[in-house]
Amino acid sequence: MLKQYKTVKEVSGPLLMVDGIKDVKYEEMVEVELSDGSRRRGRVLEITDKKAVVQMFEDSQGLEIAGAKATFLGKTMEIGVAKDMLGRVFDGAGNPKDGLPAIIPEKKLDINGAPINPYARDFPDDFIQTGISTIDGLNTLVRGQKLPIFSGSGLPHAEFAAQIARQAKVVKPDGSSEGNFAVVFAAMGITFEESEFFINQFKETGAISRAVLYSNLADDPVVERITLPRIALTTAEYLAFEQGMHVLVILTDLTNYCEALREVSAARKEIPGRRGYPGYLYTDLATLYERAGRIKGRKGSITQIPVLTMPEDDKTHPIPDLTGYITEGQIMLSRDLHRKGIYPAVDVLPSLSRLKTNGIGEGKTREDHSGVLNQVFAAYARGKEAKELAVILGESALSEADKKFAQFADEFENKFVRQGSDEDRSIKETLDLSWKLLSILPKSELKRVKEEHIEKYLPKND
Repeated sequence: MLKQYKTVKEVSGPLLMVDGIKDVKYEEMVEVELSDGSRRRGRVLEITDKKAVVQMFEDSQGLEIAGAKATFLGKTMEIGVAKDMLGRVFDGAGNPKDGLPAIIPEKKLDINGAPINPYARDFPDDFIQTGISTIDGLNTLVRGQKLPIFSGSGLPHAEFAAQIARQAKVVKPDGSSEGNFAVVFAAMGITFEESEFFINQFKETGAISRAVLYSNLADDPVVERITLPRIALTTAEYLAFEQGMHVLVILTDLTNYCEALREVSAARKEIPGRRGYPGYLYTDLATLYERAGRIKGRKGSITQIPVLTMPEDDKTHPIPDLTGYITEGQIMLSRDLHRKGIYPAVDVLPSLSRLKTNGIGEGKTREDHSGVLNQVFAAYARGKEAKELAVILGESALSEADKKFAQFADEFENKFVRQGSDEDRSIKETLDLSWKLLSILPKSELKRVKEEHIEKYLPKND
């Protein structure tokens, strides 16, 4: 029997206090009926002996507590899922936003999910092609990995994320792509213009047919930003582990999620941690990121690309700092490259994919991938050093080899890093381009690639 209480005592921001409760559970759903007959939803956030703190999903502004009744529904927040969700657009609460009718759910799942047993986890080791050279060639994404994008305010991370979502695919060794690939794209706290940009990008390119889009706007209830990533990941888990699909989940912008978490924490009068964020921020982010992975004996997989903007471009800020501890690397966007007009402005040197070696090589990408990756990275690093030295001492102070490396660095940024927003490069094209750039350098400097690979792949200069 449902329990209904008329003891709503206080409203504080998005929180509601209900007194005199009994047998109420954490995360239980609540329906609040106001004196005018309207109903609003929420969930139990905290329980004491006789009081429950309810987190409201709808805006609590102007909420009259006189005559309000809170009904505890005896269940956690669930979302109805079905394969028909592919090709659809939903709001931050999981309601249709594309003018089409609601889906008929095949089953209902708790949005909080369940952690994957570490023993049941399968190691990520299969290549995912994004069509972007700086990722595929140097910071390879593998199935089941968590690889965040660290951006700054004003950088084109929205376009970058949309391009990855459109182009990503699981490729076989022969270059063909597997058909059972899907994208779950969840945007939190974005503007209407950004939302329309994402939706139009998917529709115009036809990528919408294999995607599920969730969009929470900046003027939508702040609490939706906390539930949206969990709704998106629950959708991904259903498609991956029950429908056998390989799912790429893109969450943007995680900074807006963390700001919402901080707002709710302040309303609860919790003791703040670094920069006012709650002390449990690390644990909370881990509950999202650790839902990526593969399960032994299951065909599907979940790969995550969270996107976050670093306040003041500070990578020691709590959000990127804690994210870096949990995930397996990061893709850094550079303001300097953006100023040069280079898109995507991926800063190769501080970027890292810790699992890249598991997804490359013969039978996955190409036999020369590992050596080329190391050689290109080392050559670019030395070229950057040579350019810095030239600024201080003048170009005449550089050796002939250093001048070649400086030339390589410029060509690398202009031809390898720079890419069209609709340019989808295959891994073969990326590796061939790497060899073409390496041909700038003296053959004696190619110390990280095998001799047989040099003979086979290095272009012969006439």
